[in-house]
Amino acid sequence: MRDTRESRLLLVLLIAIAFALITVDIRGGEESPVDGARQAAATAFGPVEKGVAAAVDPVGNAIGAIRASGARHDRIAVLEQQNAALKAKLGSDDRNRNRVRELDKLLKKSSAGQYGIKAAEVIAIGAAQGFSWTVTIDAGSDDGIKRDMTVINGDGLVGRVTTVGPGTATVLLANDPDFTVGTRMEKTDELGFATGQGDRPLSVQFLNGKAKVKKGDRLVTFGSSKGKPFVPGVPVGEVVRVDPSGGDLTRTVYVRPYAAFSKLDIVGIVVQAPREDPRDMVLPKKAEKPKPTPTVTVTISPNGDVVDTNGKVVGNVNGTPSGSPSPGSTGTTVN
Repeated sequence: MRDTRESRLLLVLLIAIAFALITVDIRGGEESPVDGARQAAATAFGPVEKGVAAAVDPVGNAIGAIRASGARHDRIAVLEQQNAALKAKLGSDDRNRNRVRELDKLLKKSSAGQYGIKAAEVIAIGAAQGFSWTVTIDAGSDDGIKRDMTVINGDGLVGRVTTVGPGTATVLLANDPDFTVGTRMEKTDELGFATGQGDRPLSVQFLNGKAKVKKGDRLVTFGSSKGKPFVPGVPVGEVVRVDPSGGDLTRTVYVRPYAAFSKLDIVGIVVQAPREDPRDMVLPKKAEKPKPTPTVTVTISPNGDVVDTNGKVVGNVNGTPSGSPSPGSTGTTVN
């Protein structure tokens, strides 16, 4: 706008009107005639102003963050719950993996012995049925389970079925003092009877008081008529101690059972005996002992000839022509 007389008069007029409106607004208080216009302006421009201020004012941003802290804490709580659920699921997955491994070992044992089995889960332990060492499994007569069936797991002999209900059964464990099973020693076929001793090794008495038994020897079940209560060839345990016969007709040895009775989970009830005695085929394979490194003894003569135990010159440490060994040679052992 050009600086003219008319523009100056217009500016003075606008200033006068502004002062007049300010005066009227102040005197009118809450009933000011311009209050409605002010509210309408606030409604129209308030959000825009707030948005601009929030965008450019760091203090405003901080205040907004504080106001949202409640919602953020709620989100953190949800995340913590989800994290706990994932940890629980991970633990469950670990347990499931362990059970899969147990089932896999059980199936391999039953396959090696050609046992027809019914897999079951141990659901209770204790002496509720009147025995010191028993477990309850989640399979019963409805699953084809009968009294005096052999019970195994992926390690070996667990026990035998003593009581059967429609959906559950009681198993007398092999370490119970009332438990006795006929055994056969690996390779030598020496026969004996193993009896449970609670948390101590099984006590085995051999029929032959002069039977040659040593630590590390292994035993399997001898088997019963028609496979009840015991099928043949089930791994029982490994000899850990041998007592002198002392002139007795029988000989007592102590055997550490393969099955860990305090960690039973998945077991198999043998519902069908093998057609033939598997003998020692179900026993775990023995770890091969490392072969010793052969040693050779040689002598070195004063002129440096290297001579083996047969008196043959096999070299010279000085690189000179080899000669016959001479007195005063020294002996050296090499691998």
